[in-house]
Amino acid sequence: MSTVAKLATVTTSCPMFHQTSKCLAFSVHINGHKFTSIFTTTATRRTAIVGNRAKGRLLVTCSAAKPSSSTEISSSARIRSEVLTPFRSVRMFFYIAFIAQASLGGLIAITQLIGALANPSRADAVADIAKGLGIDVGAAALFAFLYYRENKIKNAQMAKLSREENLSNLKLRVDERRIIPVSDFRGLARLVILAGPSSFIKEAFDLSEMFTEQLIERGVLVVPFCTDGNAPTFEFDETDEMKELMNKRRRLWQLIPVLTPEWSEWLDEQKKLANVSPESPVYLSLRLDGRVRGSGVGYPPWNAFVAQLPPVKGMWSGLLDGMDGRVL
Repeated sequence: MSTVAKLATVTTSCPMFHQTSKCLAFSVHINGHKFTSIFTTTATRRTAIVGNRAKGRLLVTCSAAKPSSSTEISSSARIRSEVLTPFRSVRMFFYIAFIAQASLGGLIAITQLIGALANPSRADAVADIAKGLGIDVGAAALFAFLYYRENKIKNAQMAKLSREENLSNLKLRVDERRIIPVSDFRGLARLVILAGPSSFIKEAFDLSEMFTEQLIERGVLVVPFCTDGNAPTFEFDETDEMKELMNKRRRLWQLIPVLTPEWSEWLDEQKKLANVSPESPVYLSLRLDGRVRGSGVGYPPWNAFVAQLPPVKGMWSGLLDGMDGRVL
């Protein structure tokens, strides 16, 4: 469990009293879950004149904010959703307009049908009115279904983009002096996140050896996250003929996750959404633009990465940024 305290400033004022007070906000990580409490202090001074003496009292009220939620959709995720599907809002607007029009036509048709049924002289018009009513009801149901489907896709996309945004805020240690967020690797590297016990990480390390140079050429960097708390031991051949290759392998496996409770929380959420057992070892690959390209249970397909991903240097540099195949 870790606790982070933040200092907040509250300023209060009244005609005869000005005061600035400070209060604390706590962020607590318990079993991988984050809770934030913000205590706000409001100070009010009331002064009464009795003879030549002034008496005053200070009233202090404290309130606690609600815990922060990781399921909230961020504004940046909403903006990215609008950029990816610019005409979705227009379609949904027209769906609502068509639903309203069909519903109004249906109400009018119902009143006409009631009048025709009550008047024997208009019995011949009952069939035509009923036909029009059926069309209106069908149109309203159709556009309501289209709106529901579009809204469902929109919510799923925004939730996915929000999870990717949360991932981009997680921290990685590059070396002893540098800790940077995942978002800093956008346009520079394709991250492959491995999550599992230390034995799984060690086996994935051994399987990647024959693809080291090709993975480095394609900007791949591995983020090993041990779920059992045991850091794996990577062995490198220190001979002179293998020195260059070993330097590339160190670069490929140099990233280390920090603030592990936040990483655990994010990975547990991903597994839950994918209906994967919490104990299962998984991998997750990112594109150059930071979006999730693919994921799976077990060892990452190093040979598939080499075959599918374009190099990030030479004539392909910049041209295919983010074009890493189908986004899963």
